[in-house]
Amino acid sequence: MSTAPETSDLQFLDLLRKHRAMGVSQLIANTGVTATAVRQRLNRLLRDGLIEREVKTGSRGRPSHKYQLTEKGRRSAGANFTDLAVALWQEIRDIKDREIRRGLLQRVSKRMAEAYAEQIHGDSLDERMESLAQLFTAKQIPFDVQRANDSRSLPILSAHSCPYPELAEQDQSICAMERMMFSELLGESVKLSNCRLNGDSCCTFEPAAISTGPLVEMPPAAVS
Repeated sequence: MSTAPETSDLQFLDLLRKHRAMGVSQLIANTGVTATAVRQRLNRLLRDGLIEREVKTGSRGRPSHKYQLTEKGRRSAGANFTDLAVALWQEIRDIKDREIRRGLLQRVSKRMAEAYAEQIHGDSLDERMESLAQLFTAKQIPFDVQRANDSRSLPILSAHSCPYPELAEQDQSICAMERMMFSELLGESVKLSNCRLNGDSCCTFEPAAISTGPLVEMPPAAVS
């Protein structure tokens, strides 16, 4: 299930990003909605782990509650790093030494895998692929798991949308980094057998052991 904030909640996240911590009365004054609507939105954001509540105790009277963003909430509020990501990726691609570039991409893919690792579950490859597909689908990037058309019938991970569209359009070697990250998360070496950038209907990642067709050609800067 997706925990992406609803459009009506983004205003709250933006306010908390600007003011750090706010009470119900402050949110009412800044949004112009009713107290009931404010509390409904706060409860939803609390449930989704995007905000947290802190109790403020004064010298007299009842304690008051202040709401502030969690780390997850800070990533959801105004976090648009596309330009930075593109610039950093261009710098990586411009590294002339192939071994240095390869090592850096491996470290980047490993770091990203570490960020997702706690959300990937399962003892079998099937279960881990399903968990990975659910993770990206929850991020509004549709993935699913299919079966190979052969007797061994091992699973194939299909991506119906690109997680990094602006980067991929400029440099297809981002696919190599993604493949390394998936291999790390799945505990199984996978190969990119189809790619949307080459005109295929989706990108498919399959266990290297069952790849029978030609692999997708990567540009010279890509890591094989």
